[in-house]
Amino acid sequence: MPVLAPPFLAPGQRVALVATARRVSPAEVAPAVDTLRGWGLDVVLGASIGAESHQFAGPDDERRRDLQIQLNDPTIRAVFCARGGYGTARFVDELDFSAFQANPKWVMGFSDITVLHTHLLRLGFQSLHGPMPVLFGQAGGEAALDSLRRALFGESLTYTVPPHPLNRPGQATGELVGGNLSLLHTLTGTASQVSFAGRILFLEDVDEYLYHVDRMLLHLHRSGQLAGVAGLVVGHFSLMCDNAIPFGQTAYEIIDHYARRYDFPVGYGFAVGHEPDNRALVVGRVATLSVGAAGSVLTS
Repeated sequence: MPVLAPPFLAPGQRVALVATARRVSPAEVAPAVDTLRGWGLDVVLGASIGAESHQFAGPDDERRRDLQIQLNDPTIRAVFCARGGYGTARFVDELDFSAFQANPKWVMGFSDITVLHTHLLRLGFQSLHGPMPVLFGQAGGEAALDSLRRALFGESLTYTVPPHPLNRPGQATGELVGGNLSLLHTLTGTASQVSFAGRILFLEDVDEYLYHVDRMLLHLHRSGQLAGVAGLVVGHFSLMCDNAIPFGQTAYEIIDHYARRYDFPVGYGFAVGHEPDNRALVVGRVATLSVGAAGSVLTS
């Protein structure tokens, strides 16, 4: 069954900013509001923007209620999750997607928002993995922000990446699935878990111990989730941590340790993840990954 794409945006339409995880102030998203208005969009700030409950943008139920309001409102054509951190999975099972299914819209974010991407994919809808409003103004993120605009307004996306010594050559076509490795690991066995079989999986992570990366990939391998993957896109693994006695492998070398057990193509070094250059990927859209001597190309 094909994964459905919500309608692409057009100037004059309304979009909403919500905080489903870590708290964020109106001032922190002000540059994003200006950017989105510059794209011709009418911007609404949800009640969770500026709300506080310890590290969260308000209690779980209030964050859930704000997202639910935007999902239900037929005049809101896209929902931008303003910031990641932690917290979206705490209430995803209480969300009602019936109004969304009748009138789908783009949901955008990355990192902690991986849970929404997989949950929507399981329901049969595409969503958008890319830079979040709190990061719109950062230096070095200009190309990523433009890729987000192009994705939202319906333009195709093609990314070319230089060769990497760990690349595994080949070509694959399949729906894009993935996001933050820690979240994908945590979602195993839940109502938000999706199959990677026949799909192009993309991975990224930040601020993890290297042995944690190994443990999570070992779990994906032993639980059979890597079997049948069509292709693997490896993004940023930023600010990795190590113990006093080193683990002995980089994050990319750990990934290679498991990927080489399979025969799918693997491309390393994609601009996806916790760096300013975090290019937009449409989760659920059919893409083609080509990995060869000249590098990697991902087209969707």
